Amino acid sequence: MARRALMVIPGMVALTLLLLFTAIARTSTSAQSTAPVAGLPIPDDCIAGQQASGSDYLICIPGAGQPDWNGDLLLYAHGYVPITEPVGIPASQMFLPGPSGPVAVNDLVTDMGYGFATTSYPTNGLAVLPAIVDLIDLIDLFTAEVTTPTRVLLTGVSEGGLIAALAIEQHPDAFDGGMALCGPYGGFHEQVDHFGDFRIVFDYFFPGLMPGDPVTVPTWLMDTWPTTYFSSTILPVIEDPVNAPTITQLLSVTGAAPYEFDPPTSTRTIEKLLWYNVFATEDAKIKLGGQPFDNTARVYSGSEDDDALNLGVTRIEADPAAIDEIEAFYQTSGDLRRPLVTLHTTGDFVVPYLHATLYQAKVTRAGRDALYQHFVTDVHGHCTFGALDVIEAFWALEEMLPQPIFLPLVMRAVAGD
Repeated sequence: MARRALMVIPGMVALTLLLLFTAIARTSTSAQSTAPVAGLPIPDDCIAGQQASGSDYLICIPGAGQPDWNGDLLLYAHGYVPITEPVGIPASQMFLPGPSGPVAVNDLVTDMGYGFATTSYPTNGLAVLPAIVDLIDLIDLFTAEVTTPTRVLLTGVSEGGLIAALAIEQHPDAFDGGMALCGPYGGFHEQVDHFGDFRIVFDYFFPGLMPGDPVTVPTWLMDTWPTTYFSSTILPVIEDPVNAPTITQLLSVTGAAPYEFDPPTSTRTIEKLLWYNVFATEDAKIKLGGQPFDNTARVYSGSEDDDALNLGVTRIEADPAAIDEIEAFYQTSGDLRRPLVTLHTTGDFVVPYLHATLYQAKVTRAGRDALYQHFVTDVHGHCTFGALDVIEAFWALEEMLPQPIFLPLVMRAVAGD
């Protein structure tokens, strides 16, 4: 059953978390809190290096002014990075928003007394399978660089949410529990279809505006999209008041932006979903061994004329090899052997809230409800929860683990012991 942020924790615990978060936010905005990428300094009490796969890694333990290390290790699986970017730990994904400024993820973890480690993965784009290998290897690296951790927890965001869920299901010997945040853990087919459907329906309502087709993206578009193509060609069209009724139909049919169909929400929603089509399509085809999108039997609804829509949209059949690859390696089962907590916003237009519903059904069918909890935040946006939401979900995970130790550590941190 879904749980909503700050409504189920006892009042004293919620207050304690709030005090801790405020203290963290005051001390986590310095340059020393940033990840070792793009020439930024390595944080104090951290070690940076390279894995055998070629991935960059970062390991941190609590330092001066932080609680004593509790012996546990928390691994962080970052989200999607486009294939056009250099491989490295993505600095933009190393922070959570806080009331006093950005909160570094590694500081948030070590301020709670945990060891922290993360990896860049050896490739960008679709990186689920090599990421799981890297994360397991990171446990051995932490053991070599620091010591053997008492427990190993895994948390992942966006694509990292799928990575975390799959890793917890498939490697209960390596991980003691985990959190999957705003990830496509409900079904990878459904995520592929979400991106593909949006481009298909966009092309129906705005024919010829996007070059190529929904499953064939020219390379030059990736090169020009961030700087010119979207801003000069697409933005004027989708922000033209004359097209507002059409935009409403587009977002209604695709289920995107469930809370708001007007700019700037609609603009950001369309931009981001088309961005994934531009940057993820060709990379996914290569790594999946074929084209995975299929809408041959899809019935679209929510427009002013659904009959015309279903007759007019392009129909595309998936390559069987890509479907088989997804079934073999990218689909979660819900068959948990270790505790897992998920956190999702109901207004997520990139990874729809449908994933939370689908995964709950999988867990129930597998008879693993006792090992699963879900938290929901009623806001618009992809992964737009704050540090307090994440801390509350993490507290729930700690309650599900043997010998929970999170609350005493929080109390010591607030008291300054």
